[in-house]
Amino acid sequence: MRKKRISLALMCLLVCIWAMDYIVVKEALTVLDPMSLLFLKYILGALFVFIIKLKKDRDFRIQKKDIIVFVLCALTGEILYFACEYTAMYYIPVSLITIILAFVPIAAIVTERILFKRKVTYKIVLGIIICIIGVAVVLGGDLSSLMQGRIIGYVLAFIAVLCWNAYNFITIHVSGKYSNFTVAFYQMFCTLLIILPYVIHKMPPIQAFTPGLIGGIIYLGVVNAGAGFLIMIRALKDLGATVTSIFSNFLPVATTILGWLILGEAISFVQIIGGIIVIVSSCIVITEKGKMEENSNGREAEPDNAD
Repeated sequence: MRKKRISLALMCLLVCIWAMDYIVVKEALTVLDPMSLLFLKYILGALFVFIIKLKKDRDFRIQKKDIIVFVLCALTGEILYFACEYTAMYYIPVSLITIILAFVPIAAIVTERILFKRKVTYKIVLGIIICIIGVAVVLGGDLSSLMQGRIIGYVLAFIAVLCWNAYNFITIHVSGKYSNFTVAFYQMFCTLLIILPYVIHKMPPIQAFTPGLIGGIIYLGVVNAGAGFLIMIRALKDLGATVTSIFSNFLPVATTILGWLILGEAISFVQIIGGIIVIVSSCIVITEKGKMEENSNGREAEPDNAD
């Protein structure tokens, strides 16, 4: 029980860390382009994970056939995802981006149903419908701005959802074969190698790196990408995937508050209502999905218990 309480507290902290990530990124993008920022963030994040892994097992071996999987993970879940997410910040407030990203678990379940024919309950279907309505309310509350070019930001946010969804399904092929540290390290390493040629030509001069920007990059690399990853691993072990996923859906709330306090951003009352609908419906879907997986695992274990 004590471990679970600590993990719950750490996940609350992680939601604040994630929310602050958007605030720091928003400021950093005034100097850096999205890929240059991602490169600097992952240099520190990969180093952090590398040091931890050295203390854990020092085993960096992977099969040759999995190299392409790590490359695809880097392309979808790192490069394309962050390129879309960070670029969307030029067009719409970060609070609206996080509301759209709360659509990720819904997209995953729809993909499972279409591609893998996995069953869904009526509660999941209802949750998906309500979530879609919530997203529609968010977009509907911004119709006048959509006509002025903000639609690009929403399109990019939705593409980010699809990229993360693809990343999750691709990662399944290696997550069971290697430790979390190995998977994280090679995903970051592949990301750095792929975007290195671009960053060499786009990185701003050293004079552009103010103390505030350097501090923000350190925060993104060490605290967000490094420590955040370790918190997630602990939470998945102590709380399970369902509870851990629900915490991520509270990110729009934290981001909206910080965006209002620090960046002076605001969203309409209608969009706040839409955001609440998205968050609540996503929590329902995730919880119901977790129950289905627990029941499925229980049925699979019955033959062994019978022996």
